Amino acid sequence: MPSPYRAIFAASGTKGFSTAGFIGRMPLSMVGVGILTMISELTGRYALAGALTATLALSAAVVGPQVSRLVDQYGQRRVLRPATLVALAAVAGLLLSAANGLPDWTLFLFSALAGCVPSVGSMVRARWTAIYRDRPRELHTAYSFESVVDEVCFIFGPILAIGLSTTWFPEAGPLVAALCLLVGVWWLTAQRATEPPPHPRDPAADRTSALASPGLQVLMATFVATGAIFGSIDVVTLAFAEEQGHKSAASFILAIWAAGSCIAGIVFGLLQLKGKAERRWVLGVCAMAVSMIPLLLAGNLPFLAVALFVSGLAIAPTMITTMALIEAHVPRAKLTEGMTWISTGLAVGVALGSSAAGWVIDAAGAKTGYVVSISAGAAAAAVAFAGYRRLTRPAQGEEPADDGDGHSRTAAAGGTGHTAESGSVA
Repeated sequence: MPSPYRAIFAASGTKGFSTAGFIGRMPLSMVGVGILTMISELTGRYALAGALTATLALSAAVVGPQVSRLVDQYGQRRVLRPATLVALAAVAGLLLSAANGLPDWTLFLFSALAGCVPSVGSMVRARWTAIYRDRPRELHTAYSFESVVDEVCFIFGPILAIGLSTTWFPEAGPLVAALCLLVGVWWLTAQRATEPPPHPRDPAADRTSALASPGLQVLMATFVATGAIFGSIDVVTLAFAEEQGHKSAASFILAIWAAGSCIAGIVFGLLQLKGKAERRWVLGVCAMAVSMIPLLLAGNLPFLAVALFVSGLAIAPTMITTMALIEAHVPRAKLTEGMTWISTGLAVGVALGSSAAGWVIDAAGAKTGYVVSISAGAAAAAVAFAGYRRLTRPAQGEEPADDGDGHSRTAAAGGTGHTAESGSVA
């Protein structure tokens, strides 16, 4: 491991909570595709499978920020364990309903209840922030490392989920994902020494969400469009690979896409960046948008794999910089909630993008479905440009902080003095 990454693990407890977070995050990339594979294997109804995964994503988008808000107020252990038990009970209900052929409404009910699954990535990043809040270089590296972990999950998670459900038994993928969540959350919350302290709020503060921040609103709106990129590419790539006669190759092509992001995240974490994070973020969003264009030119799977690899290079750096801006615009007492709102935006976008892509594929063929990805990229860039001024203004109740290089940065309310150079998203 390069020395900047090795250095961040010198702090006590970092290896433990990072490992627990990795295990607890595997369901992020396994549950959706696991349910999709399970339902298609049991019933052959792809429309039902897609509707269930969309229900899960939208439920997580609504419930997830509320869980994280409670975490900020009461602490990780007190909130994550009960929320995880509810999510596990819902997944168990879903598996039993599917296996026994119960009515469709039961599947939708349990999919909606499973949306209370906690954002483990946000919890781990909150721990890194608590440790390196006043050391921006280490915080940049820590967030970059977590972005790489996310990509590793997305490389291996779908392959594992699909493989388990197709070679073992249909319910195996979601079942193993649920077990990973249980082990990861219990191990993470058992590590009390690195748990960020809760921030009890007065009644007036409790009525105000982190989303009240204009800067966070811009970030979330942009990531709804970004999520549509991700959701559409997943569906279109699967359909394109099937048209080419190699449906199973889709998971490996998507893994190559994630690998591009993983490599970029590793390199980005080694850099000592100067200048405005806001400008770097807009450039990253634009790079993602432009990288969608070559996908329409793909005539075969090897070309598509190369195009997606190049596209992936823009993802992790943009995600990393996003967290810097969240820290700049969200008070310390609402940091976990702020992180989760970005995941919420992505989840909503994934549901919208996958649905739109499916409609286009049915109407005009798989390759044309990449038009949805290009359109989503253009929308993300437009929102980023339109909201740039909001991102460069200090949030209400916050004071500018000096990052040590002469660049003014906004510190989160509550007295943080770290810079807004970089971060990551769950």
